[in-house]
Amino acid sequence: MILNVKKIGDDVLRKKSVLVDKIDKEIKTLIHNMEVTMKKANGAGLAAPQVGVLKRIILVRPNNKTYVLINPEFKFKDKELYSDVEGCLSVPGKNIQILRSKNVVVEFMGIDGDLYEMNACDLFARVIQHEIDHLDGKLIVDYEK
Repeated sequence: MILNVKKIGDDVLRKKSVLVDKIDKEIKTLIHNMEVTMKKANGAGLAAPQVGVLKRIILVRPNNKTYVLINPEFKFKDKELYSDVEGCLSVPGKNIQILRSKNVVVEFMGIDGDLYEMNACDLFARVIQHEIDHLDGKLIVDYEK
């Protein structure tokens, strides 16, 4: 089912998301619907708050393969930064130049409930950082100078 993507101005986008304590049928359905929504919108990522759910779940799809990260947490963020333009499904029509870490290591729970650690660089790292911002109530407009 395609979900409604919340747009800037909706209060839910500014709230901090809570940890997922168990992966049940409801969470799996949410993840499935988020993936359908992200693909339909041709997005590189989607965070649960963007569909009105304050849970720490992000989907990233920088290379046409979808990764599900539940309760993602940075273990490492490179001090080497690079700048690139980002857009956001929740901030339509706006593209902002943002400095982000080139490489990150993130720990997360998979849909199977196991813990994983992933290294990501360049666009993959950028999308993860962007989506984790959503979990903390941060939007791309917050980077505007």
